[in-house]
Amino acid sequence: MSDLGPIVSSAHLATGKFPAMSEFEFGLIIAANAFQRWTARAMAAAGHPDLSSLEVLVLHTVRHRGRPKTLADICLVLNVEDTHTVNYAIGKLTKAGLVKPGRKGKEKTVEATVAGGEACERYREIREALLLAAVDELGVAPDQVSRLSSLLRLMSGQYDQASRAATSL
Repeated sequence: MSDLGPIVSSAHLATGKFPAMSEFEFGLIIAANAFQRWTARAMAAAGHPDLSSLEVLVLHTVRHRGRPKTLADICLVLNVEDTHTVNYAIGKLTKAGLVKPGRKGKEKTVEATVAGGEACERYREIREALLLAAVDELGVAPDQVSRLSSLLRLMSGQYDQASRAATSL
């Protein structure tokens, strides 16, 4: 089996320098898609079946620490460049009664409603029962997950820097 090479989505990208990056990228692709499916389906189980993964993430970000957020805050935290997608999500969440608009000086803000907080709490309960219980059964140590999380944040910076460089070509 060792002669098969690394598990990648594009073998031609694993032939140059640092083939392990292709393994990382394949892991990232399948993890990102699985995570998006999970967030949407967990929120559907929580009673909100019409929300996309981004809309679920925006709701959780808006509710974070119970403080109103600006569009710029949300985009920065989620590392979303296309503000119109987050703005659309805010509109959909507002229409669903999960967030409400506000103001902080001249800036527009958004904060979670009581219904939005309840949706997040139900999502948390489902997450604990279905996801965290399963991860706990695997025996993965919390410090391993923390190290992986740190690595992912560091790698996102490398991809951001490379994308800025690619834009200047």
